[in-house]
Amino acid sequence: MLTFRDATSADVDALVALIESAYRGDSSRAGWTTEAHLLHGQRTDAHAVAAVIAHPASRIMVAERAGQEGPELVACCQLEERGGADGAAGYFGMFAVRPEEQGGGIGKQVLAEAERIARGWGATELHMTVIVQREELIAYYERRGYRRTGRISPFPYEDERFGLPQVDDLAFELLVKQL
Repeated sequence: MLTFRDATSADVDALVALIESAYRGDSSRAGWTTEAHLLHGQRTDAHAVAAVIAHPASRIMVAERAGQEGPELVACCQLEERGGADGAAGYFGMFAVRPEEQGGGIGKQVLAEAERIARGWGATELHMTVIVQREELIAYYERRGYRRTGRISPFPYEDERFGLPQVDDLAFELLVKQL
């Protein structure tokens, strides 16, 4: 059984490790969300995670379950209150599930809780961006009611804080779900 809470500054190092393990390097290959074939280097760092936690309109939601030595971090996501074209919108990002636990339903539970929280803010839609080459990931979100918008933004090739691209045509597409 998962429990959810907002991350604190004490969680930063564990969150960075979780996010990195889900997307980059050899550990990410144990799951299906790996970006290791597209990007090397870091996915995030302690400064970026701490900034999200400290931002007044943003939070990182932590998903934990009981372990033998206390609660175990198994997933996380960023939620941010933003304006939208037709009213209040939320942004969903920094989503990570332990690679060895992916495919077992944890992601669905985290996404459902994030949507519930965004509706509680009065958000009418939830936004996210996904690397366009991640067709399997985009299909996962489409099965959960998100739609492709065709709104593409460039990958920040010049900023190594987001990783070291291994291909030349990376870009992000905005996905939106009506809540």
